[in-house]
Amino acid sequence: MFGNMFGGSLLLIGLSLAFSIALAVHVVRSGRELFWLWIILIFQPLGGLVYFVAIVLPELFGGAGARRLGSTARAALDPTREYREAKAACEDTPTVRNRSRLAQAAAGLGRHDEAEQLFAEAAQGIHQDDPALLLGRAHALLELGRGADAVAVLERLAQDEAEGRTPAAMLALGRAYETVGRIPEADDALRDAAERLPGFEGQGRYAAFMARQGRRQEAQDAVAEMDKRLTKLAPQFRREGKHWRDLAAKALAEG
Repeated sequence: MFGNMFGGSLLLIGLSLAFSIALAVHVVRSGRELFWLWIILIFQPLGGLVYFVAIVLPELFGGAGARRLGSTARAALDPTREYREAKAACEDTPTVRNRSRLAQAAAGLGRHDEAEQLFAEAAQGIHQDDPALLLGRAHALLELGRGADAVAVLERLAQDEAEGRTPAAMLALGRAYETVGRIPEADDALRDAAERLPGFEGQGRYAAFMARQGRRQEAQDAVAEMDKRLTKLAPQFRREGKHWRDLAAKALAEG
């Protein structure tokens, strides 16, 4: 019995030592402050546990996906937090960057009038042709039902061969063209966006466009394709995809 207890104690000591050595190696390789070495090695095993919880776990679970989930959770709990912080920053230092941040936060809350004004104010002087500001303003104009104004902004953006032809820019341009009755141009832009834009928004908006134009079979085929894609998505990403799929299905039902 004593031998079993002694053997078990040696095993625990060995495991604790191995755990501490592994953490010490992590400290050195990751360039952490060397005081962590003392904490890990002198206060075994508690020091190692503290380091593991404080440093290693956030690294393991703090990737892009975890950060996105964290941001989503914070937004759900306090939806106006980003707007408040952006507004305070803008009032303190009204730079183009801060105005743009506030405009994006306002748009996220559905305050499109405010967002449009902020984007317009930011796009002045040397920033008058800034692609992000122009596209942000165009999105706000589309949400406000000001399609003609959105077309003017987006055609100005289109003068930039690189930024004016991105999938996001083409999607906005297609939406704007549809609002002013330029249907063939809208079709070209929306089809281009649907083919190149990641996610479901491009495909969903193009399917909805086709449904509104009486191209029901093509729209139904697009919805069926989205249904297939949705079954392959992880549950946490399925909700957004379903939103755009349902947008297209609604257009079909209304047509």
